[in-house]
Amino acid sequence: MKTIIKGGTVINGYGTNEKADILVDNGKIKAIEKTIELNDALIIDANGKYVLPGFVDMHTHLRQPGFEEKETIKTGTHAAVAGGFTTVACMPNTNPVIDNEVVVEYIKSIAKRDGYSKVIPIGSMTKGMMGEEISEMAKLKDAGIVALSDDGHPIMNAGLMKRIMTYGSMYDLLMITHCEDKMLSGEGVMNNGLISTMIGLRGIPHEAEEVMVARNIILAKSTGARLHIAHVSTKDSVELIRRAKADGVNVTAEVTPHNLCLTEDIVDGFDTNTKAYPPLRTKEDVDALIDGLKDGTIDVIATDHAPHTKDDKKVPYEIAAFGISGIEIAFSVIYTYLVKNGLITLEDLVSYMSINPAKLLKTSYGIKVGNAADITVVDTNKEYTVNVDNFKSKGKNSPFNGKRLTGVVEYTLVDGKIIYKNNGKFEECNV
Repeated sequence: MKTIIKGGTVINGYGTNEKADILVDNGKIKAIEKTIELNDALIIDANGKYVLPGFVDMHTHLRQPGFEEKETIKTGTHAAVAGGFTTVACMPNTNPVIDNEVVVEYIKSIAKRDGYSKVIPIGSMTKGMMGEEISEMAKLKDAGIVALSDDGHPIMNAGLMKRIMTYGSMYDLLMITHCEDKMLSGEGVMNNGLISTMIGLRGIPHEAEEVMVARNIILAKSTGARLHIAHVSTKDSVELIRRAKADGVNVTAEVTPHNLCLTEDIVDGFDTNTKAYPPLRTKEDVDALIDGLKDGTIDVIATDHAPHTKDDKKVPYEIAAFGISGIEIAFSVIYTYLVKNGLITLEDLVSYMSINPAKLLKTSYGIKVGNAADITVVDTNKEYTVNVDNFKSKGKNSPFNGKRLTGVVEYTLVDGKIIYKNNGKFEECNV
């Protein structure tokens, strides 16, 4: 059936921001015109709302296979479309690890059967993410991956990392790196500073991130690899990436909503939902991250959606799991803290949360005739209070619980199908 998204302000991702109607048919965008009239079309009333390219999350933990008590492909993509995400790239820290084509095919088949959004598996750099033996990149690439990562397991061996980058560049695979020197981070659980000292928690120094950012930039320059720095969190990391880009290194970077909008101060209450890696940092770091977004040093806002069970978090801070569940409120968080406060524009948000990650993952992007109709309709006037009990994700671990946010996802379309409508109901479908 044909669908018309009518009367909304379309931000297409190609520099146009104007009121228009969009005709969707057979999964594709067929027309974008000032007014479209058809008698037999389903009408989505977008008057007073913004029509955006579907969001793309290049750093999501779907947990399946192996950790279905935390999340499944079904629940994770359910949460994704509720947050306006039409495509997610899932990290390889599953059990078994995504280090071979069989696991890739398994994830793709489950996503086709149960998924709400599109799913792109990310392969591991090393077998079992053990940091010892390089994974079979060619087979992973043939199976459909577009990036490699050992997720939260940094490759400590620089020689091995150089070989991974060298071979990865042969297959044009993006190298997504978790930058942490384990010898420096040690048993830290929050940012190292005044607050960690005051409340008696072990700190993670900023150098633990920056040393590895610097090392990986050097190796990327040497090998020509496409390097992507995951979840940047410190002021000096931003500066290192800024200099590398100026020097012509093929490096991109991402930042999470929580690292952009929260600081270490909220850890003072020992709420384990504030425990993430990298940790929440200082206001100076947050300001530098925002500046990095604005000047193009940081390319992407990625959720690092990390759902955990309540038992994972209902323990002392020192032993609680790292991670925040946030994919279904990411848009609202960024709109409330950054767009509404005039720090970035809604067009910028579209670039960081849709266009740039899509380009890095080499998938289609933007709203234009002929593209897949992956579209998100948002109301930037509506407000709501976050209630984690209403999350579609199994993970209820969010430091934003109880916060008042602005910006609501009203519709999410994947390949032209209305997968999400803001009435609490979902269509079961295959995407």
